Formats: sequence, structure tokens, C-alpha cells
Amino acid sequence: MPQSPYTKPPLNRAQTLRRQSIYLLPNLFTLAALFSGFYAIVQAMNGKFEHAALAIFAAMILDGLDGRVARMTHTQSEFGAQFDSLSDMVSFGVAPALIMYSWGLSGFGKLGWAVAFIYCAGAALRLARFNTNIETVDKRFFQGLPSPAAAALVAGLVWINIEYHEDLAPLAELIPYAAMFFTLFAGLTMVSNVPFWSFKELHMRKTVPFVTLLIATLVLLIGASRPALVLFSFFICYAASGYLYWFWTILRKPKTN
Repeated sequence: MPQSPYTKPPLNRAQTLRRQSIYLLPNLFTLAALFSGFYAIVQAMNGKFEHAALAIFAAMILDGLDGRVARMTHTQSEFGAQFDSLSDMVSFGVAPALIMYSWGLSGFGKLGWAVAFIYCAGAALRLARFNTNIETVDKRFFQGLPSPAAAALVAGLVWINIEYHEDLAPLAELIPYAAMFFTLFAGLTMVSNVPFWSFKELHMRKTVPFVTLLIATLVLLIGASRPALVLFSFFICYAASGYLYWFWTILRKPKTN
């Protein structure tokens, strides 16, 4: 019987084994990222919000390593991709929503948990859309704010308010409203069509001017001395960059008569 052009060709034995394989090394990083998300939830339940926020950033680092390790060791698999997506949902979807609700949104009652759920649902929809569109979208850009960056906005707000509690004391009454704004903004931006640079065109082996190395050294020194401020500022700029690029592309479009 001739095969329909709409039917995918059957996988050979090697491809089937590769899709079903469970490789230890990259999945250990994914498991560690999942543990960081779970640890963040436990710490938030115990009222240790600084530890919870730091655990989210730890999950971000581990999430970035698992894919790189898989590509470097040629151990990519369908199992690893699905496991990574489920880990991301816990670490960058459920955990930040619960942290933000416990820290800054619980005082709003039903509105608070509704906003936290909007963030959680946004993360789930963002991950599902990413998994289904991975072969069709422009590799240079993410469609919507990536869930790790959204989690960094939420966790960064918690961290910076704890780190600079005395400096922000005059604004204490506005903090819950800032929590609501950042949570809602991150949740909705994840499911938007706003393009965000994916950094996949950034080649570490490419030669750069000497001044670039000096700037990078300065940024690292500032980051080491004030990590909460630098990381939170970076992700605010990254979140704003997508909207700025989006508006720029709209303005560039030629007007039709």
C-alpha cells in the first residue's frame, strides 16, 4: 500500500532507541532544576522568601545547563525534552506563582490568587506553545516572554525588596501593588506574540573588541557586589526590550495607501 504524503515515515531502530533513551547526565541537571523549584515552594511555605527567590535563580542556571550538556555530549532525547518542559512548569510556573502569592498577593484575597493563577496558566500555555511551535518559529526570537525570564521578574522583585528593605521602607504601601503588576505583566507577556531575542546568535568563539571584554569585566564586578539589583535590572530591561522591538517593527512597516 502506498504511503500517504501526510504520514510521517517510520523511524528506524536507531532513531526509535534515541527517542526512548534516558541519558543520565543531562537529566541530572533537569532533576536538579526541578528540585530547586520544589525547594523554592517549601521555603515560601516556611516564610523564607529570600531562599525561595534564590532557588528560582538556581533553577534558571541548571535549566540552561541541561540542554547545553545534552548537545555537547550528543545525548538529546524526546524523554529529556519532555522532562525539561515538566521541570520548567514547576520551577518557572507553579513555584513563582506560589511565592508571589504568599509574599505579596495574599492580602488581596480572591484577586490575589486569581492573579497568581493567571501567571501559572500563562507559564503552562507558554511552554505548550513553545513545544508545538519549536520547528516553525524564527530561531532568533522567542514568541512571548520565556518562562525563566518571567520567573526572574517575579523572584527578582521578592529578592530586591528583601535585600533593600530599609531603602524601600517609604514605599512599603506600594509593594503589594508592584507585586500584582509584575505578576500580571509576566503572566500575560508569556502568552503574547511579542518577540524576545533568544541569544542563539551569540557566539562565544567569535572575536570581539578589547573594550567589550572590559565592559564584561565591569558588569561581572558590579554583579558580584550587588547581584539582586543587577539581575533584577537586567530582566526588567529584557522584558522591556521585546515591547520596544515590537513597536519598532510596527513603525517600520510601510504604510499602504
